[in-house]
Amino acid sequence: MKYALLGDIHSSKEDLDAVLDDIEAKAPDAIRVGTGDLFECTISKKDVKGQTYTKMEDVMLLPDGFEELLTFLSVRGNQEERILQLTETADVLREKLATMPETFSLSEAEIVHGHQWQWGGEPWSLIRADVERTPVFYGHSHKSGLRRRGVETPIEFGTPYPVTGEEVLVNVGAVVGDREWALYDLADQTVTFMKA
Repeated sequence: MKYALLGDIHSSKEDLDAVLDDIEAKAPDAIRVGTGDLFECTISKKDVKGQTYTKMEDVMLLPDGFEELLTFLSVRGNQEERILQLTETADVLREKLATMPETFSLSEAEIVHGHQWQWGGEPWSLIRADVERTPVFYGHSHKSGLRRRGVETPIEFGTPYPVTGEEVLVNVGAVVGDREWALYDLADQTVTFMKA
């Protein structure tokens, strides 16, 4: 079984269209799975002061036809969490966001957005990830990457990398701007970083 992992879309319909076309061309049978931040919240976290909104469009970007492209299961990211924090409405889209899980499993692998972990430094990067399973596929930083026991492994797009062993973390990259995604081959236990 193969999984096409994509995230950090941030409401970019054009980039998502390109990535979905690339997945269809390169791995048409792969099951699509999201790593969060599908939507873009238009209110930054520093501007959240307890206010609430009754219209989803007041707090998020929602291009025409974008929601219809989101036909795959995804974990929620920090953008979805902020949208939920800022809205009070019975809107169907809000209800969908509220049901997005924080994490879920694909066999032995785990999917998480990654904003739950410790980030910082210069350049801004992952400092510590508390994980119980391996491999873990995530996003958040918009930078494709492979870490084994805390050490970055240089990657090339289009090359499969084994994801066996302890503390294997795979950042699937960002759809927005970079048009990146990752192909996880469960049978071979590999990940291939892709770019549309």
